[in-house]
Amino acid sequence: MKLSMWTAYFVEMSPEDAVKELKNNGYDYCELSDEHGAMLLERGDAKTVGAEFKKYCDEIGMTVLQGHLFLKVRLCDESAPVVDIMKNWLDLFLAIGIKSAVLHCDHMMETSFTHEEKLHKNLAVIKQLTDYLKGTDMVICLENLTRICLNVDDLMWFMEQINSENLGICLDTGHLNFSGTPDQVAFIRRAGKHLKALHIADNEGKTDQHMLPFGKGNVDFVAVADALKEIGYDRLFNYEVPGERLCPLEIARAKLRYAKEIFEYLTK
Repeated sequence: MKLSMWTAYFVEMSPEDAVKELKNNGYDYCELSDEHGAMLLERGDAKTVGAEFKKYCDEIGMTVLQGHLFLKVRLCDESAPVVDIMKNWLDLFLAIGIKSAVLHCDHMMETSFTHEEKLHKNLAVIKQLTDYLKGTDMVICLENLTRICLNVDDLMWFMEQINSENLGICLDTGHLNFSGTPDQVAFIRRAGKHLKALHIADNEGKTDQHMLPFGKGNVDFVAVADALKEIGYDRLFNYEVPGERLCPLEIARAKLRYAKEIFEYLTK
């Protein structure tokens, strides 16, 4: 496993400044956040700005192996050019060299569709995106959420229906902890080879507090780490902890160093 922090830990910085801060505090890998992905796309052509950003990252020794796809898009919104929007994001990520692209399914809360109908509508869009990635080594990683895809069974349904090397799973430990089925080890074992991304965060089991491990949250991260080793997970151990960033810059840097020590403890 490789230590990683998502770039929105420094959400008010530019993408370049954010990755430089992470590099300066001992991180060689990171996840490009949705916020920073949007900033890059505002600059112009996705392939061009992606290549420029990759060049900068290469120069400072940072590798961006994971990225979060556009959070504001609703995959099943038929009034918007959703597939074209997401292909543009995928072009950006491909140019950067991202291997795991995290995606949220559309919970469609404003509709009267059944759970099964929602899954099938999401499936139709996701299939178009995985087809677009054929021949590349990028994997779209469907994340367990709080209103749809709460558990590993839903995510494995997508794996079985699409059966593509370009589709995988992202475990968000925080989301799972208050999902009603919070068994992290069972999730990891069931996901197995399909687990291609992580969002590591803790909470007290009621809301998405996005805290670092070993605070007042109750996720058993020793068991999580052991299960990840058991299945041979070798991608990013990526923190997504916005609950930790409301502090002075020097304290934020100190927390980064502490988060690295947690990773080293869990993976020794």
